[in-house]
Amino acid sequence: MEVCESSVMEPGAPGSSTIEPGLKRLSFAYQSLLEIPYDAILKQRDTLEVLDLSYNLLDDHKRSPALLGELDKLSTLILDGNNYSTHVKFPYMPGLTTLWINKNKISNLPIIVEEIRCKFPNIKILSMMNNEAAPSYFNGGSLTQYIDYRQYVISQIPSLEVLDDTEVQEKERAQARKTYRMQKSRDGSKRRKELHH
Repeated sequence: MEVCESSVMEPGAPGSSTIEPGLKRLSFAYQSLLEIPYDAILKQRDTLEVLDLSYNLLDDHKRSPALLGELDKLSTLILDGNNYSTHVKFPYMPGLTTLWINKNKISNLPIIVEEIRCKFPNIKILSMMNNEAAPSYFNGGSLTQYIDYRQYVISQIPSLEVLDDTEVQEKERAQARKTYRMQKSRDGSKRRKELHH
């Protein structure tokens, strides 16, 4: 990931209106922001492709990222190191292909995966490392939990090419589909049995 040069905000200027329109990249990282600085961001709505809001104090309780839906050209959204939970509500953004939401407070995998799948239909790169919902070596998860996590996410979001820091292999995709299909049919037969009793 390249660093955003020349578009980094100066500390103490959250949402500063001195940013000229026409930027492709904008970073508000490490600004201790409690809210997304929409005034500055929406001035770039016609050109902005990469938005970095990492390592702030953003969460889904104050102001959701809903207005980011106005950024038609945005392809990369970086939200690492904030306080977003499983219940964050994203706007529908068909142009978004990369989402980094590492090191947040996401604990329920099915809910967040469904939100991402529905709101970002063309997502190719997703990174959710260091969240409770994404077990790995880094946060005390076992190898089995990590593999289960990857298979679940890959089976639910077929467009994914990279999950966390690892490319999705075709054989992994096939295994994920198979595992998930087996899980679904097992649930279905259990449900049928319950209906007959």
